[in-house]
Amino acid sequence: MANTICLEAAGYAEARRQRMAGDASTRSYARLIRDDGVFILMNSPKRPDGAAIYGGKPYSAVAHLAESVVPFVAMAKGLREYGLLAPEILHADLAQGLLVIEDLGDERVVAGDPPVPIEERYEAAVDALLALHEQQLPDLLPVAPHLEYRIPPYDLEAFLIEAELILDWYLPRLDAPVTDDAREQFRSLWGEALQPAIEAPPTWVLRDYHSPNLLWLPNRKGLARLGILDFQDAVMGPPAYDLASLLQDARVDVVEPTELALLGRYLRRRRAADPDFDGAQFIKIYVTLAAQRASKILGIFARLDARDGKPQYLRHMPRIWGYLQRSLAHPALGPLNDWYGEHVPAWQTT
Repeated sequence: MANTICLEAAGYAEARRQRMAGDASTRSYARLIRDDGVFILMNSPKRPDGAAIYGGKPYSAVAHLAESVVPFVAMAKGLREYGLLAPEILHADLAQGLLVIEDLGDERVVAGDPPVPIEERYEAAVDALLALHEQQLPDLLPVAPHLEYRIPPYDLEAFLIEAELILDWYLPRLDAPVTDDAREQFRSLWGEALQPAIEAPPTWVLRDYHSPNLLWLPNRKGLARLGILDFQDAVMGPPAYDLASLLQDARVDVVEPTELALLGRYLRRRRAADPDFDGAQFIKIYVTLAAQRASKILGIFARLDARDGKPQYLRHMPRIWGYLQRSLAHPALGPLNDWYGEHVPAWQTT
């Protein structure tokens, strides 16, 4: 009923609907097909808070996850204002969590079976991040008349609760639980390793900036060739995070030479724009966040299997395990590498 009312109010009631594949979230999507074009209906009901088991807060609150469509609308408008291509918001029912948005197509930045990065398109994705990171970005964004949205900080507790997903879901999956003392050591080591990332000048961190959320529009020019999706969980944090998300793509094998070439592209541009840019410090933060993200995703994909009945995500585990080892090998992460070596067994394909 709510969908119908929303579509009637927006003028799309007569459009033919075509269901689209969803993602790992509770959102659902459908194409709305009319004589004058094709649009997307996004149904994103308010996320239930869940149990308050993390210091009196639910996981979503500690990790700063979007609990309504308001952040999506704010970030979509913000990205477009700062020169990147997010879908235009054509109609929004904020109370019901229903949006009609621009359809950016379905051409991806990867190709083949199994898919691999298309060099030109990944370079464009790096350039889009550079276009953001070279600007001073606000943390307060307009949403609607008399409504603004403040982007939350990517603080230490958010980083830690994400990293701990490897303890809460991945290790039990392999019958390798940790003791309370080992968990405290894990948090202490991560707290120390993450301090440079916490102190880095903040920018918009889109948080899921990787191939499933990037579209290619070959008929457009410049940054408009790259469409960006799934940014509602954005936070203010270190610029290295989204680059690590892209170059250690959880769904696609990014071989190390490709990762290094694209990382070099980013570093050269940042140095050219800012003579004071510290490339060595950026790389240290980059590998730290890549290892943190890999830890999180190993936990999330184990959870999707165990809790949500979605075993298809387990096929990505060997890749993510490989990325984790690649990042932990950096000398800056020596103490964490030792901890993982003692407590975290390698993923075993069953």
